[in-house]
Amino acid sequence: MAAAAAVSLRGAALGMLAAGGAGLAVALHTAVSASDLELHPPSYPWSHRGLLSSLDHTSIRRGFQVYKQVCSSCHSMDYVAYRHLVGVCYTESEAKALAEEVEIQDGPNDDGEMFMRPGKLSDYFPRPYPNPEAARAANNGAVPPDLSYIVRARHGGEDYVFSLLTGYCEPPTGVSLREGLYFNPYFPGQSIGMAPPIYDEVLEFDDGTPATMSQVAKDVCTFLRWASEPEHDHRKRMGLKMLMMMGLLLPLLYAMKRHKWSVLKSRKLAYRPPK
Repeated sequence: MAAAAAVSLRGAALGMLAAGGAGLAVALHTAVSASDLELHPPSYPWSHRGLLSSLDHTSIRRGFQVYKQVCSSCHSMDYVAYRHLVGVCYTESEAKALAEEVEIQDGPNDDGEMFMRPGKLSDYFPRPYPNPEAARAANNGAVPPDLSYIVRARHGGEDYVFSLLTGYCEPPTGVSLREGLYFNPYFPGQSIGMAPPIYDEVLEFDDGTPATMSQVAKDVCTFLRWASEPEHDHRKRMGLKMLMMMGLLLPLLYAMKRHKWSVLKSRKLAYRPPK
């Protein structure tokens, strides 16, 4: 009996030791696994997230300047035209001047040839590359995404874009990246082919706002939110009008309901048996 008990205790001890070793191995593997370093972007206090808050149109103007001078060299915005800027962050004359700065291919002319002309308000933002193959060849095999609806297309919206732009850092110990890739814990896989696009004083804002990294990221994210949702302010304005209208209509509808159904609610039915 004593020998059997000793064997049983020895087996239990070995089992506990094996389980502990397996747990330690899993913990060590998890600690150095790069796939677990992806961070979820925090929620930032954007001024336009209030129920009745509009977009910061001064920030939209600065954000367009960031896109024009920094982002447009690689990223397209196929669904935004210069006319969309009118009344949002530029006057009509300013938007026309911006459009005329670019050359747009048009045609064919009477001779059947394509020609270049100055841009117009009806033109959409020009693409940095003529086709996806050229974009892929210039960016180590990766095609930069179109930014027209990038805020709506990414989980986290502008929080994700802001965190991605400001989240570049050195890779942790044990993580190696091939040439041409950069470590960013907010990007799926943590290795991204886009070099850090913004830094302090990457440009000078026309209104004199200090171009810190966080300010540049905040402004371009606000611009991209507007591009993804140009009806943002109009929708909230219409929602406020509807709430005010409902505040006037609900008492009237309640009074009509009371008047219509008062006869039925006060009606009393009595059964009189036949004599």
